[in-house]
Amino acid sequence: MPFQKIKAERISEAIVRQLESLILRGVLTAGERLPSERDLAARLDVSRPSLRDALAELEKSGLVETRQGSGAFVAEFLGSAFAPPLVRLFSTHSEAFFDYLSFRRDLEALAAERAARLASDTDLKVIARIFEDMEKAHQKRSPKEEAELDVEFHMSIVEASHNVVMLHMMRSMLELLKEGVFYNRQALFGMRTTRRDLLEQHRMIHDNLIARDPEGARQAVEAHLTFIENAMKDELRKDENEKTARLKFEHVTER
Repeated sequence: MPFQKIKAERISEAIVRQLESLILRGVLTAGERLPSERDLAARLDVSRPSLRDALAELEKSGLVETRQGSGAFVAEFLGSAFAPPLVRLFSTHSEAFFDYLSFRRDLEALAAERAARLASDTDLKVIARIFEDMEKAHQKRSPKEEAELDVEFHMSIVEASHNVVMLHMMRSMLELLKEGVFYNRQALFGMRTTRRDLLEQHRMIHDNLIARDPEGARQAVEAHLTFIENAMKDELRKDENEKTARLKFEHVTER
């Protein structure tokens, strides 16, 4: 018979399963500091020895790292699916940027479609709150704040799609964006007409999600990322034109 005796689960195993689930679902993020041992044990209503056993197991599996004198943290490497040499390679080749945008367009369009269908009411409240903050940042003309909220807005949509593989892939991709691997987002948000266009594109994404319109949400995301692609092509073209113009100028002045 294919039956086995039921074994009682140790407290430390239950702690491990709960923390693993929080990391998997993106509730706990890479580099995040966990509460102190005393505080975390109290929140989980477990003994400190059981908690220590659980943290030791999570550290052994590479999900948590303990820093002397600082406490326990979610492992940093979980924030990126890309090795540093590959990131450096991405940053020096424009073709990688456009492939990155194309992949993001496909993945985020799917995430938006899923979010319109599967997001909870609370998910949509989070998205709406971030968009309100984007409108305020736009009024303040704060490119830095707008760029930061841009990443937060896109990430909230992926989180609302409730697919953990998509969540961790997009978190890695958006980390590349935050670090300026592909382009200077603050410069993009610093352009007056572009800023207005970007806000309206985010409004369209927001409105379709709130209306729970999967096709509308997908199309809004695709239109937004296509706009980014065309804007960056224009910037690259301007840079090349400027280089050519300088060569011509130097040649003329040397006569």
